[in-house]
Amino acid sequence: MTESLLHPLSRRNAILGASAVVLSGCGTVLQGQPIPQLYVLRPQLPPSMGPRVNWRLGVAAPDAVASLDTQRIALMRSATTLDYFANAAWTDRLTLIIQRQLIQAFDTTGRISSVDRDTSGLEADFVLQTEIRDFQARYDTPDGAPQVVVAIQAKLARMPQREIAANINATQQAMAGANEINSIVVAFNQACGAAIGQIVNSTLAMQMPA
Repeated sequence: MTESLLHPLSRRNAILGASAVVLSGCGTVLQGQPIPQLYVLRPQLPPSMGPRVNWRLGVAAPDAVASLDTQRIALMRSATTLDYFANAAWTDRLTLIIQRQLIQAFDTTGRISSVDRDTSGLEADFVLQTEIRDFQARYDTPDGAPQVVVAIQAKLARMPQREIAANINATQQAMAGANEINSIVVAFNQACGAAIGQIVNSTLAMQMPA
């Protein structure tokens, strides 16, 4: 009886109102998702020994596939699948972290005239272009400690022609001490530090005129 007395417009408003309640409920559930624990990628860099170079370096933001250009920490359990650690993330997108770490690593050596981001307005003699090809923890067994693999391809381009002056392929691995996230992050820092150190030392070993 009551339903038959409802005006069609009133019935429509009632349905829309019910839908809004459902959507509002969904929003509450989404907002209630746990905030991931942030982990710091602070590579352990090897020492850099050698003469000082007299050229200026710009470091471009690295390229990476979308699955790696993220804050999420990647893992592989097979050759055909890629996943992420639950409730864990880097402090920033991986490509931005690696760019900052490369700049800091070059600067810390004290062996280069100047180094900064490629977009900073620095009049660079060379630009370092990189691609992150691997950056994940690989599992051979479901419950065993994974091996972290970091692979970064670097190209040194002479400015302003952007001619490739050098190619460096840095691939490094580190075994996690245990199958838990803190140990795995330590292994990431070891492998990443070795890869960045290889790029820095190989680049500065090239005595190229500005």
